[in-house]
Amino acid sequence: MIFRLLEDQYADKAREAKARDRRFMQLALALGRRGLGLTSPNPAVGAVIVKDGVIVGRGWTQPGGRPHAEPEALARAGEDARGATLYVTLEPCSHTGQSPPCADAIIAAGLARVVSAIEDPNPLVAGQGHAKLRAAGVAVDVGTCAEDAARDHAGHFRRVRDGRPHVILKLAVSLDDKIGAAGGRPVAITGEASRARVHLLRAQCDAVLIGIGTALADDPLLTCRLPGMARRSPKRVVLDRALRLPDDGKLMHSAREAPLWVMTSETAEASAAAKLGAAGAQVSRVRTGEGGLDLAGVLRTLSGKGVTRLLVEGGARIAASFVAADLVDEIWLLRGEGTIGADGVAALGALPLTAITGSPSFRLRASESLDRDTLTIYERV
Repeated sequence: MIFRLLEDQYADKAREAKARDRRFMQLALALGRRGLGLTSPNPAVGAVIVKDGVIVGRGWTQPGGRPHAEPEALARAGEDARGATLYVTLEPCSHTGQSPPCADAIIAAGLARVVSAIEDPNPLVAGQGHAKLRAAGVAVDVGTCAEDAARDHAGHFRRVRDGRPHVILKLAVSLDDKIGAAGGRPVAITGEASRARVHLLRAQCDAVLIGIGTALADDPLLTCRLPGMARRSPKRVVLDRALRLPDDGKLMHSAREAPLWVMTSETAEASAAAKLGAAGAQVSRVRTGEGGLDLAGVLRTLSGKGVTRLLVEGGARIAASFVAADLVDEIWLLRGEGTIGADGVAALGALPLTAITGSPSFRLRASESLDRDTLTIYERV
């Protein structure tokens, strides 16, 4: 009976400790998300330092990728870091890059324990940070909130493993699965709450991409227009094989305020490219594939420019091409309450919307109401 009581008490304490670790790690994850869209090509990491149950330091990766989250938290903790526990959403780096190794800073600060959400797949780290900490006598636990951390760091992981960004496809569709009126004319499908959510998503991505068809039809700006968040606007990317982007549109007029990258073919006219460049756009040439620019080549080029999270906003042809090429990792499907009619533009062109919603390659992650609209998020299995 006594042994049973002791076992129960030990199990209760273990559950309490696990719940406490999860609670502090969730805070670290929330802090790390502040850097989404600002830290590329570095991951947006969050860190919390706790001593005797009290938070004594917190930090997140700063704009531009430095300082890292750990030294930010250590600076705030000061001497209170000695003997404390660090909760961090990604394995601390162990190599010297443009800043010293975070693992060394943790050891020097005298931390007793590190709770790390997930190992960093970067070959320069890849378990070496955890190993260095353990070798110095720091207790290391790995895996708390690992699934959430993998989702938050999906852009970093995809770029390291596959040499391309994490691709998020956003579709705003009517009840009858259309994204535009007859002839490609733009039409309001979702309400203000959905539009605000999309602008927040833009702010959390490194770049937003459209095709030249959408640029010509909609004349979009593609910036983040939430109050006070203009500086969080992503790079704007237009796929324009023949360089048809007009110089009197919103994108070109704002090219010097918010970066504009035009991806074109290797055979596009040099004079047209020079004209875009003179107006402030950056022109990159990639090879052409079947029916347009080679999307894999586009993604490699963007990855080389430091993009880790790419938001694809359309139109139907571009969306269908990314889906058909199996280059979509996450889908945000916003559905309005109205219909457009049989002559409207289908969301994925010749592909049915079930290519996403009914595909075994994707699973439902979340669903919520945004006023009268519905947002459904799918992610790659």
